[in-house]
Amino acid sequence: MTQTIVIAGLGLIGGSLATNIKQTTDHHLIGYDISKKTLDYCMLNGIIDEAINDFDTAAQKADYLILATPVTRTVELIDKLNSIAFEKPVTITDVSSVKAPIMEVANKLTSNLITFIGGHPMAGSHKKGIQAAKGHLFENAIYILTPDNNCSLAKIDQLKDILKGTKSNFLTLEPKEHDEMTSVISHFPHLIASSLVHQAKSWQKTHEYIPKLAAGGFRDITRIASSNPAMWQDIFFHNRQGMSNLLEDWISEMTSLKSLLETGDKISMYHYLEQAKEYRDGLDGKEKGAIPSFYDLYVDIHDQPGALLSVIELLANKEISIINIEILEIREGITGVLRLSFQNKTAQLASNEILIDHSYETMIGD
Repeated sequence: MTQTIVIAGLGLIGGSLATNIKQTTDHHLIGYDISKKTLDYCMLNGIIDEAINDFDTAAQKADYLILATPVTRTVELIDKLNSIAFEKPVTITDVSSVKAPIMEVANKLTSNLITFIGGHPMAGSHKKGIQAAKGHLFENAIYILTPDNNCSLAKIDQLKDILKGTKSNFLTLEPKEHDEMTSVISHFPHLIASSLVHQAKSWQKTHEYIPKLAAGGFRDITRIASSNPAMWQDIFFHNRQGMSNLLEDWISEMTSLKSLLETGDKISMYHYLEQAKEYRDGLDGKEKGAIPSFYDLYVDIHDQPGALLSVIELLANKEISIINIEILEIREGITGVLRLSFQNKTAQLASNEILIDHSYETMIGD
């Protein structure tokens, strides 16, 4: 049965959901956005079937309404729903990464025609806007649902069916446990990454070559600091108590670590690092976790035109699929290190053998 799906907010997440639903279903897709330019882009590129610039009008047409706006705006739109005269049942969901303030206002909705199911697809990009939208953005990602107290299992299953084309792994949580867990593994790391960048910026006053040396580990651990500042400011505002609590834990942890360094206890430091490695290595995708389980292969390549293409072609000719490619280090005129990631051990070992046969220096990742 064809449903009318309205997506309010056509940025990276809303645009990616729209693209996916358009590609994988026959439902009628309506886009709402305050930007006429964004709506025009979506219509021109076939991302939506219909564009509406009035929220009330769009909401009244919906069988399913997906709120894909920043947290503060989403709270405003949910509150606005009480003033809309719905004439048919509608299931409403959102994509906010903070759920407590969303569910608090959602639980105040008065219309018995509304079913609200909180949502949070745990996927994203350092890019923003409709131009960065991808239909496959949510594939194999965790998609958390936080239904309201009166929501039936049938309604949850129907929403999952609408979103099944995303190929996400759905998980139902209480808002409080969602916020606590995402604070630890998503929100707080963004805060720490930003603080590390500020620290490097401060030290640049003493060592002007810091930007030239900021590669490898620093670049990896601070990559997420390049994410949309407005979006993260909004998230931190709505989760400020959670961030404050975690900062308190972090300061305590750093105080203990500082003491460990100052005492020169080599054995305790080794155990500290070993325990961190063991826990981090266990955060893989073998059990449908949020961090994919990839099998890495490191390849030394020369800094010359076509070096990267040569490696890829060798593996492509053997029909080996590469999941991810990353240049870890490249020094002008010398060599660099290429990290290739594969979905399974078989592809990793086969690629290693092929590249060694063609005189490449390689190392299999742990």
